[in-house]
Amino acid sequence: MTTPNGTFDPFDPAGMLKGMRDSNMDAWAKMMVQLVNTDAYSESTAAMLDAWLTTSGPFRKVMETSMAQVMAQINLPTRDDVVRIAERLTNIEIRLDDMEAKLDELHRPAHPGETKE
Repeated sequence: MTTPNGTFDPFDPAGMLKGMRDSNMDAWAKMMVQLVNTDAYSESTAAMLDAWLTTSGPFRKVMETSMAQVMAQINLPTRDDVVRIAERLTNIEIRLDDMEAKLDELHRPAHPGETKE
């Protein structure tokens, strides 16, 4: 559509199409920015999200129940099983850290220049 020096080139149909595409994309982008910045758009999006979350709750519950049954039948741990093991391991790690701190305190000399054998 335009040459490097900025003049119109009537023998470049691809350049003309590119220019039309660019101006069309700019118009759409401006329109969409104006649309999504309105209160009506945010309220309608919030209403749709709320409706979707409300209707998907029972479906999610059914899926969780059926997955737990399947996992039990094929002898694989469920999410709750893994969470319980992680909690136990965390408690064991905390206790080991406490024991290590107590042992370090017992082996530390009472006075800085003193050595304990």
